[in-house]
Amino acid sequence: MPYDGKLLARARGRLERRRADNENTRQRRLAEVYAAVPAVAELDAALRGQMTRLVRLTVAGGPDLQEQLAALRRENLDTQMRRAELLVEHGFPMDYLDEIVTCPKCRDTGRGADGGVCECLEALYKQELTQELGVLLRSGDESFEAFDLTLYDDAFDPALGGSPRQAMEIVYGGCRRFAENFPRVSTNLLLRGGTGLGKTYLSACIARVVAAKGYSVCYDSAASALEAFERQKFARDPAEAEAAAARVRRMLDCDLMILDDLGTEMVTSLSVSALYTLLNTRLIHDRRIVVSTNYTVAELTRKYNEQIGSRIAGEFTELRFAGRDIRLLRRD
Repeated sequence: MPYDGKLLARARGRLERRRADNENTRQRRLAEVYAAVPAVAELDAALRGQMTRLVRLTVAGGPDLQEQLAALRRENLDTQMRRAELLVEHGFPMDYLDEIVTCPKCRDTGRGADGGVCECLEALYKQELTQELGVLLRSGDESFEAFDLTLYDDAFDPALGGSPRQAMEIVYGGCRRFAENFPRVSTNLLLRGGTGLGKTYLSACIARVVAAKGYSVCYDSAASALEAFERQKFARDPAEAEAAAARVRRMLDCDLMILDDLGTEMVTSLSVSALYTLLNTRLIHDRRIVVSTNYTVAELTRKYNEQIGSRIAGEFTELRFAGRDIRLLRRD
């Protein structure tokens, strides 16, 4: 499964802090028990000494090695049993001083049995993905299950050849299939329609499903995304330029790029060049894109150029949103 390096590093950092917190808890327990039952501290010292003797015996060898090892094992078991009895006698659980691990499968190392990523680290990674999408996932409840088709008029519209609700059923189905089949999808999506029809909401639904699978998702408005391309070239502050360059790398390399409100940004020769680079690079490397816009493909072609229009027309499946502004309907 592919991972975004920056987000995986942050997830590993959280795992390290979890391990540190667990160890701090264990050290506090040790101090508590040693103060209450000094004999436990003496037994722990004896156990450490037994481990040292085990290493020495193993290295030294000798004709009676097995006999000495057996005697040491019996001594070790007796010490452990006495330690457990003391803990219970003084009101502590038998395992109170054991190593604390949150994930018993990898013991908080993050390494899976096959040498890959353990599911505990993957869960932290997915949390980082969701936090990264915070701008898009504003309300926290965006899901295909919560999408309400009854908000769209069911009356026949001659311009649509059906009702807005029927049109949105097609849109909904296309978005859901794209998300659920990702990454085994052979097209990109162009979500096209007026303001307030649910383009951003369904983009968020797609993002949640894809991110939950462990794939990297990058969301940005067209204005902000294309500005990053400009900043990486012309920012005077090196730190600002590097931050912009990191954003650009994420947009180019992530598994799914969601570009919102294409066409609302100020169109310049630089923004047109940046848009072509973003689209062309991702398409060449077969990385998926979801674009939302208020404009038709013909209008986007006139706004940008034939190259961009051709790319969008040939590489994207257009889903046409219909109906009235949902936000206005909810106010009624």
